[in-house]
Amino acid sequence: MTSIELDMIQTAGVGALALVVGMILTRKVGFLQRFCIPSPVSGGIIFSLITLALYGWCNIEVSFDGTLKDVCMLAFFTSVGFQSDLKVLKQGGKALVVMLILLVLIISLQNLMPWGITRLMKVDPLIGIAAGSISMTGGHGTAGGFASVLEQMGLQGAGTIGMAAATFGLIAGSMIGGPMAEYLIRKKLTHEQMQPPTEEIDPAMAGIESDEASPAGRAKRVSSNEQEFQQYAKASYCILLAMAGGTILSWALAKTGITFPTYFGALILAAIARNTIGFIKYKENGQWVKADKLLDMDRIISVGNICLSLFLGMAMISLRLWELESLALPLVVILASQVIMMILFVYFVAFPMLGRNYDAAVLSAGICGFGLGATPNAMANMSAVCYKYRYTVKPFLIVPIIGAMFADLINTGLITLFLNLISRF
Repeated sequence: MTSIELDMIQTAGVGALALVVGMILTRKVGFLQRFCIPSPVSGGIIFSLITLALYGWCNIEVSFDGTLKDVCMLAFFTSVGFQSDLKVLKQGGKALVVMLILLVLIISLQNLMPWGITRLMKVDPLIGIAAGSISMTGGHGTAGGFASVLEQMGLQGAGTIGMAAATFGLIAGSMIGGPMAEYLIRKKLTHEQMQPPTEEIDPAMAGIESDEASPAGRAKRVSSNEQEFQQYAKASYCILLAMAGGTILSWALAKTGITFPTYFGALILAAIARNTIGFIKYKENGQWVKADKLLDMDRIISVGNICLSLFLGMAMISLRLWELESLALPLVVILASQVIMMILFVYFVAFPMLGRNYDAAVLSAGICGFGLGATPNAMANMSAVCYKYRYTVKPFLIVPIIGAMFADLINTGLITLFLNLISRF
């Protein structure tokens, strides 16, 4: 087997190329546009299929450096932190509670269902746990973290099974989120429900999707090249400062013994900055003005969206699809069942509980993303839906909070519960 290793610059270049290819495909292929498939996913899948062909036919294994991928992920979630205006978050309080309830239900079903399947097929129930919420809601990080635990309990190759299942979930979550929201919007929502809310929303919270959706929004961005450069430079500096400070906060949080996502410190620090900077004042032209003017939220959101696209492009080209070839029949059945369960859950449970409105449809796309893949996939799914229809604030605040603060903690607790139950039966 010949190994080709791409460094972080080459990986970023291939990821950017996959993103460009995906953008072209999304514009040209009606199917991708109709079902809101994110551009990094459509382009990245092509490149991951190429690496699969090289592995299977030419005995060439291509590996990618994930350094810049992680940096882009960190920058994106930092921009999300800057969007966390407590005034807007307060408006979404009920939806946040409902999402927490839905998260507990999803994780429980993701473990109960494969456990039952393994008992019916008379195979090791630990295979079901490895393909349950460990790799679905948990993703590659949790799958790797629990691999040694499962191997100690007697499941050989737990790491390979978990990573392969997480790879499958990453693809499935990206593929069904947009189509699911599209179906709900077309079949379940009226014209009135699709209209923007009448209450005034902080215009700084309107993302790049809404700006590109109308000529008026695009006209707002017209400015000189020098002014545009200064605005994007200032936004980039704000994100970098929060990222740097966030690493110190993440180090302090790690001392608690609780596992947090790597981006959590930067996200929290950015949110604190967004909600406290308004209390600071400085003199400008002889008058005292609030310092929140220094935060150009439109540009911060735009920079974050660029980083999200690059992250997903690099993540998708890095998929090791040949790991799926080794899946045994029980695992294939479990993974297919997970996808079917998620579709039914979103349609019959999540969408009705969230209010059967446009926000509920967008959140449904996000649930498919982080319920089967990861939080960035959820954000990409929701962005693709909003780009086609209209931007809405609450889903983009609720999903990162669920993914950053609650998903891993709740998932770890429930996984531990199920592992203890399995050891007794």
